Amino acid sequence: MRTTIVKSLICAAAFLQIESTVYAQSKTADYFKNWPKGTSPKQIGDRVANRFIETPHPNFGRPTPPARITYPEVCAWYGSLTFARESNNKGLTKKLAKRFEPLFGEEAKLVPLPDHVDHTVFGAVPLELYMQTKQPKYLTMGQHMADKQWGPPEGPRVKPESHEFYKQGFTWQTRLWIDDMFMITAVQAQAYRATGDPKYIERAAREMVFYLDKLQRPNGLFYHAPDVPFFWGRGDGWMAAGMAELLSSLPQNNPNRERIMQGYKTMMSSLLKYQAESGMWRQLIDDPESWPETSSTGMFTFAMITGVKNGWLEKDTYGPAARKGWLALVSYIDENADVREVCQGTNKKNDRQYYLDRERITGDMHGQAPVLWCATALLR
Repeated sequence: MRTTIVKSLICAAAFLQIESTVYAQSKTADYFKNWPKGTSPKQIGDRVANRFIETPHPNFGRPTPPARITYPEVCAWYGSLTFARESNNKGLTKKLAKRFEPLFGEEAKLVPLPDHVDHTVFGAVPLELYMQTKQPKYLTMGQHMADKQWGPPEGPRVKPESHEFYKQGFTWQTRLWIDDMFMITAVQAQAYRATGDPKYIERAAREMVFYLDKLQRPNGLFYHAPDVPFFWGRGDGWMAAGMAELLSSLPQNNPNRERIMQGYKTMMSSLLKYQAESGMWRQLIDDPESWPETSSTGMFTFAMITGVKNGWLEKDTYGPAARKGWLALVSYIDENADVREVCQGTNKKNDRQYYLDRERITGDMHGQAPVLWCATALLR
């Protein structure tokens, strides 16, 4: 009888241990589930992607049409397409492809020349369309952009240093601006995903290490420029998102992976300290008097979601931060599916007040895009 009781107690203890483990695992998994009404990535992604489809080609807030497709539109287009893929919404993909079709005909002049990082990133969109539709015309256009970025320097934008960067094996479009590490990474990683040719991801990784070695501060963050000692939110956001994009596809045996992962984790650790109680990050990351800004919050949240999902970041530390960031971000989306409190396009300036006084825009593609990236990452 006593033996039976002991066995029963042992079984009960084992069961409770299993239950406790299952509960702990399910509790952890819930960081990216059980969303409050109206805040799920599927609902938000549908709203913001459809808003993108109905929005004319933007021109940095100006009333006139752009001379070429701008990089904020590219980022939102790319985000809409990846969201369509992850949500298995083939109808949305068709609508996004329809928006692109005039660029092969009557709107061909709007296709940027691959002569600058802000122009060449356009190639990420046709490469994504190729992967979803398998139509060769998209691959031809996108791969041309990626190849030109590492081709010989040419055109009026070439500077003396362009040739030096090219000789060292970097893209001649190198500027050592922090924005570059999303613009370059996005198109090169996409070319790798579309073709399987490792040269694209390898060159992007080598470029990323160059930027990390030159620009990352000891705390993991990045000044807007070497001569501008301010941690501007969206500028750092480009780096965070670029590293997350690159690491998502960079092979485990790539010799630069460890260095990039180190830079990424150091940055994420620092960002964790500066997240406001509301879940937002600020226009100047480390300035408590600075205003909560949505484009940077979206980019940092995307980078953290990606890290938790891939096991690069400790889930019980970064999972709650990423969840808080998402819920804070979507609270800034208005009834038109436009994101509020987006910092306007911003050049560098060695003046704190300059950053604090930047115009706060509603519906700017700088803010729409990261919401779509986050929705995509949450659905992966």
